[in-house]
Amino acid sequence: MDYKNFQTFTAKQNGGILTVDINFGPVNVQGQEMLADLSSLCLRLERDRSVKVVVFQSSNPGYWVCHYDTNLLRDMSEEAVPRNEVKLLDLQSVLERLSNVPQATIAKIEGFARGGGHEMALALDMRFAARGKAKFMQMEVGMGILPCGGGASRMARQAGLGKALEIILGARDWDADEAEKFGTINKALDADEIGPYVDALAERISKFPAESIEACKRAVYASIDLPIAEALSEEAYQLFQATSKTPAIKRFTIADENGAQFDHDNQKNWESMLIDLQEIQKD
Repeated sequence: MDYKNFQTFTAKQNGGILTVDINFGPVNVQGQEMLADLSSLCLRLERDRSVKVVVFQSSNPGYWVCHYDTNLLRDMSEEAVPRNEVKLLDLQSVLERLSNVPQATIAKIEGFARGGGHEMALALDMRFAARGKAKFMQMEVGMGILPCGGGASRMARQAGLGKALEIILGARDWDADEAEKFGTINKALDADEIGPYVDALAERISKFPAESIEACKRAVYASIDLPIAEALSEEAYQLFQATSKTPAIKRFTIADENGAQFDHDNQKNWESMLIDLQEIQKD
């Protein structure tokens, strides 16, 4: 798959990992150009099983994605829209599509991610932030609106109701350590640690079958979006989607025939053994 001709970022594939490097203007503003690029990226990712992990980072010092373009916000309607006529906003649609790509997606945040930039991070599967560099904020309430890139919807799922309202209504900056406590990121890391940590995680995930990565992702998202009975049904459905496309049964058969589960060394070394098992492929 060709990952070229983007205006607001570059994308480079190395094995099963695609690194998206955001660098657009002075502050990485999130406007129509970025939304168009993200839509194009999603279209390609939806068709590409050679990419298993996508890492979003920025080479623009001090900024990940600053916020949504105020030039677009100023053109919003001042007329209330009836509920039955409401349509998804461009930012909502694009970030929802990004959230649903089959690959594992990771935000490596080493600068400002406010407003729509923070909402973009929330639309990704995992988020890691650098101490002393990352800053987050939802400032919309102070402008007279609300987060409308999925922030109001995704925030409570990540942080819980009370913390989500503190973030949205408090409208203040918070750093990587606070974000970790809120639950809006996976982990706060020192500036010299975030690169190696994210690289190692992406590299490990990329060793596993694309189909099982997607199945795991679908099942976990269903656990949030659906009632428990429906989520369990989705989990079972995704299980058999995975076994139909991956060498899972072959791996279990070889392990069972060799009594692997009764080997003490195997039980102590699951982490490394999983990587070794990737050599066994479907016939």
